Amino acid sequence: MTVVDTQLERRLEQLHIWGPYALLGVSAVLAVVSADLMDGPAEWYTAGALVGAALVLQLWWHGTRYRRADRGRSPSPAGAAYYAVRWAIAFVLTWINPFFAFYAATGYMDADELIPGMWRRLGLFASAVIVAGAQVGGLPVTSTAQWLGFAGLLIVNFGLQAFVAHITEQEEQRSRERAQTIEALRAALDENAALHAQLLVQAREAGVSDERRRLAAEIHDTLAQGLTGIIAQLQVVANRPDEVQAREHVLRAMDLARHSLGEARHSVHNLAPVALEHDGLPQALRNTVADWGERTGIRAEFTVAGTTEQLHDEVSATLLRIAQEALSNASRHARAGRLGVTLTFLGSEVILDIRDDGAGFDPLALPARSRTGGFGLDGMRARAERIAGSLTVESEPGHGTALSARVPLVRHDQ
Repeated sequence: MTVVDTQLERRLEQLHIWGPYALLGVSAVLAVVSADLMDGPAEWYTAGALVGAALVLQLWWHGTRYRRADRGRSPSPAGAAYYAVRWAIAFVLTWINPFFAFYAATGYMDADELIPGMWRRLGLFASAVIVAGAQVGGLPVTSTAQWLGFAGLLIVNFGLQAFVAHITEQEEQRSRERAQTIEALRAALDENAALHAQLLVQAREAGVSDERRRLAAEIHDTLAQGLTGIIAQLQVVANRPDEVQAREHVLRAMDLARHSLGEARHSVHNLAPVALEHDGLPQALRNTVADWGERTGIRAEFTVAGTTEQLHDEVSATLLRIAQEALSNASRHARAGRLGVTLTFLGSEVILDIRDDGAGFDPLALPARSRTGGFGLDGMRARAERIAGSLTVESEPGHGTALSARVPLVRHDQ
């Protein structure tokens, strides 16, 4: 609520408290001035007693308003009774002297606060009867002309007050709806704040979990594959009595160890693979395929199709890791005689195809990954999906394997 609304509310409250006193005082003064309208001492005594009763009634109602503060300005049976007694006093006073209609007009001020529901229209009508009677010269109405004037004035008075009451009720309804809307928005904001905090926690946990999987995959792609190659070279040394050939394989094992160490250091710092440090993805794949073929003795070919683009580092690293994992799986399981790797730049996509003529397998009958095994197809698929890509595998026992990774073509400058 604004400062202006607060001030207006305070002034209306003061009007409801002191207005009846003021109107009663004005009516009494005008009644004294127009003493010729009252017949004899009886009416004077009666009017004086009723003015005193009206004052006592108003003081009583004013004194009890603090006990009613917890209910606010809401209609109640006590308020309706107070309104009815005050109206009766005003009716008799106006019958004695028409100027007491000013006091009767008090009923226009607070019918909405005192009388519940549709009964407040009856209260307004009753007050309009007194005011209209005073306006035609006082009660009782005797002549036909007075009756016609009384009827017209009653319709006008009641119509105006009923219209004002209708507008007031609509405004109160809008105020209640605004208050309910504000409360609902406050509750929604509180709920959203709690949900936001919960989502932050979940996102943080998901980010930690994803980072753990990524680091595990990085370590596997660097250390595990490098150590596998080193073991293979050392096994050859153990089976070759020729010193020259043994030295050659030892040197290869040392090169693999250095390469794996470099990969491990870059993985720790969350950088791109060593192979991409100085070369783009096509050249890095070409070198990786050539080194793998030389190390395994399997005929391996690499082909680039389409217009070569400089890819975003994350895309290049993802495709290179998938290729490394596929080559590692082929050397361990495929028993292939030939393997081909194709990198295709196709419009908005980059496609990496790896095919071999090895033993093949049934993709639906793969065993669960063990703690000592590699990341395999699940790891490659997770890598592709991490950058909104996909991985498909086609294989059949005895007929080789074809693996295809499709990822969005995101350029280096995007």
